[in-house]
Amino acid sequence: MKIEEKLAIDAFKTDKESHIRINHDICRTKCTLKYCLSVCPGHLYEYNEEMKEITVEYAGCLECGTCRIACQKGAIEWVYPRGEYGVQYRYG
Repeated sequence: MKIEEKLAIDAFKTDKESHIRINHDICRTKCTLKYCLSVCPGHLYEYNEEMKEITVEYAGCLECGTCRIACQKGAIEWVYPRGEYGVQYRYG
């Protein structure tokens, strides 16, 4: 089974509030590499050309914390979702 097929089996209970926050001032002024765009295994980060900022679709977050570690400038604040929310892995 491919990784994409395994991930498609996972269940997500989405909170109204994001557990991922991006400090856009730090992101715009201090970060040139934007590692978050490539390291997220769920491919949830995108660069919005119109707004000139990074956006994240937190509803599909795999809760690995890779984005927080990869953001060398500290623009990403990541915490686990509140209780009862987040990802439920269905297949190891």
